[in-house]
Amino acid sequence: MHATAPGGGLSQLIGACVLRLRDAYATPGGATAAGLGLTLAAAVLARTALTAVTHLRGVRQHAVRHPQTARLVGHAEPALGAVLVDHGQPAAYCVAGPHPTVILTTAALQTLDPDQLDAVLAHERAHLASHDHRLLAIAKIGRQVLPFLPLMRDADTQITRLVEMHADDAATADRDAGPLATALVVLAAAGPAPGLAAAATDAVQRIQRLLRPAEPLSRVRRQLLRAGAAALALTPCCSR
Repeated sequence: MHATAPGGGLSQLIGACVLRLRDAYATPGGATAAGLGLTLAAAVLARTALTAVTHLRGVRQHAVRHPQTARLVGHAEPALGAVLVDHGQPAAYCVAGPHPTVILTTAALQTLDPDQLDAVLAHERAHLASHDHRLLAIAKIGRQVLPFLPLMRDADTQITRLVEMHADDAATADRDAGPLATALVVLAAAGPAPGLAAAATDAVQRIQRLLRPAEPLSRVRRQLLRAGAAALALTPCCSR
């Protein structure tokens, strides 16, 4: 603001601040453009709220009914911490919600050896412990609200890949990765798997990652990455 404004009293100082802010943030199209922008923002927010309510309601209904159905057609196995369902396809997956449940088929129990089975169950428990279903719900809502944005269009696919890798890391944190990799081969070869299943997404890429993990970054490279990220974040502020 002009240098004489602070010397003219508090009212002139406030007035100068208001004028300065008005000039700095003036809308090129005036009130009409600002009104259209606010209307568009309100429409996006309303669509987001409606989509979120609809999606979360459906997810909750599935999260309540699916474990109930699994317990009706199968039986709980306390030693495994899972519900065992009689089915000819090897599969293991989890259903989050009010009653988090790991579901395992009899074919998976017969096909996997004890080490492989322990690794697969640890993978599913990692999904439940990390509440990965919440991240997937946010990504799917974003895709439904803004499908024309490439970032939102691919968000649920990329988030699913990341949460599967995170569950792989959690399942192999204190055990050899070989049994989980072998189990992924068995489960992936059996056919399509439900979401949040051990072999649901990019099985080949995950198997390669488990068998040939990337070397951790050195301390110097981590510091350089932090410095680069900080520089990118601060550049717009420093250029003003």
